Amino acid sequence: MSVFNYRRRPSSVTRIGDVPTGGDNPIRLQSMNNTTTTDVEASVEQALRIAAAGADIDRLTAQGEREAHAMGEIRRKLHEKGCRIPLVADIHFNPKAAFAAATEVDKVRINPGNFVDPGRTFVKLEYTDEEYAQELEKIENTFGPFLDLCKKHGTAVRIGVNHGSLSDRIMSRYGDTPAGMVESAMEFLRVARHHDFSDIVISIKASNTVVMVHTVRMLVRAMDAEVMHFPLHLGVTEAGDGEDGRVRSAVGIGTLLAEGIGDTVRVSLSEEPECEIPVARELVTYITARANAPEINADEATSLVNDDPAIHHTTEAIGLCGGNNVPVVIGHDPIPAEEIESHTAASILSSAFLPDKVSGKIILISSNHPDPIAEISAAVHRLEIMGLKNPVIASLNYDGMAADILTIRAAADFGTLLLRGLIDGIDLQADMLTQDDRTRLSLGILQAARRRVSRTEFVSCPGCGRTLFNLSETVQKVKSATSHLKGLKIAVMGCIVNGPGEMADADYGYVGAGKGNVTLYRGKIPVLKNIPAETAVEQLVGLLKTDGMWREPND
Repeated sequence: MSVFNYRRRPSSVTRIGDVPTGGDNPIRLQSMNNTTTTDVEASVEQALRIAAAGADIDRLTAQGEREAHAMGEIRRKLHEKGCRIPLVADIHFNPKAAFAAATEVDKVRINPGNFVDPGRTFVKLEYTDEEYAQELEKIENTFGPFLDLCKKHGTAVRIGVNHGSLSDRIMSRYGDTPAGMVESAMEFLRVARHHDFSDIVISIKASNTVVMVHTVRMLVRAMDAEVMHFPLHLGVTEAGDGEDGRVRSAVGIGTLLAEGIGDTVRVSLSEEPECEIPVARELVTYITARANAPEINADEATSLVNDDPAIHHTTEAIGLCGGNNVPVVIGHDPIPAEEIESHTAASILSSAFLPDKVSGKIILISSNHPDPIAEISAAVHRLEIMGLKNPVIASLNYDGMAADILTIRAAADFGTLLLRGLIDGIDLQADMLTQDDRTRLSLGILQAARRRVSRTEFVSCPGCGRTLFNLSETVQKVKSATSHLKGLKIAVMGCIVNGPGEMADADYGYVGAGKGNVTLYRGKIPVLKNIPAETAVEQLVGLLKTDGMWREPND
């Protein structure tokens, strides 16, 4: 896999209902109902809206066998209305629901962290080698018969690993790490191979884009080592809403798509599910169009083409830029013009480029190539192998683009360069945005890439049939009360199924605990349990004050 020209990763084909996924098929777009699954009519109507928006696949939660069978009725009613969008049952903690769903839907998603193992207790456990082997045998004894049933009914399976929802058994050996997430998936894939079951899609997700991208890269290498090439589903969990949700999703998903990884995509927004599809479509269309771009004239830089795109460019500081400084934003940070030397990526890749020309300068690199990210990546790699430690700022132009389009494209482009460790700053050119808007977007991209924290970070799940309150309205209330704080990460999660685990690195959490009730978390610890939802935001502010994390908006 080249770090330069776009080339899609070869994968096997998995059929999900009437929709083949992987191989040479288009990258499929997905969403998920937020209706109560047992409300068949409401679920059918929402699924129709999701399909009309352009989704290829739709998912619903199935907490138990009742919901699983309701999904069969939803599927039948959709078919009666001429809509054959494949339905996926989302299963947590309940293998019985998975077995029931296998006879009713087109695909069943199971979470290796809780399909066989009990829910996370966050208690450090010790396993001997013999005990660990016995636990693996339990996976074979439960997951194997499930795969046999899926094979009988032509039902596909998604093995979906989420950061923060690993089993205590995996945690005992790997901790809550990318290596643990990868092994969690591989254990189940080995069982699937043993049962000669190949209609599988895999996902490894996190709200932290750095963790998500690094872990998926690791998974690809682990599968390659065991000659597995299953299609991959991409997503950033709890991405949030509005611009922040779109930016975080585009940074994580866009980076992997640019490396040719990904066969299905879901942009998880805390909005109505049909709003996710246009964002996913723009992201996929924008990046896959690079398949037609001409080869990069990389010269010496071709020596760095290998299987790991995460080769960082080591720099030394010049003023505020490079070295150990946070990445800069042109137009916001005071970078003297005389410190900058501008070059096109093509000029750096040419034999005419002379290192002496950039001595003591910050290098600002632009590109006119149809795949500018590939050309800029190649140019920075050439600087690296020439031993130049100049800081690099990428300059990308989005003139004439509407704000919603350029937000997705800029986040994907700069996000890829940031997560590859290639740049020390952003120069975002967009004549349709004010300077303040360009600065806000640039800082948002840097924060989503975990390179510079400039404001409170909010993560929130997209909502589903398990959600216990009005998610979108609640997110806005929490933001309104706390968005002036800096450096905190606050999670708003609809239910306790995924909430406590998947907000793993949040400082504070607001989690639905029951109808009308909320539990507030400090890190992973519940500190205010089952409080009334109508006072929960006020009590969250009180908790922040008690912890010394609060400041008044005008301070």
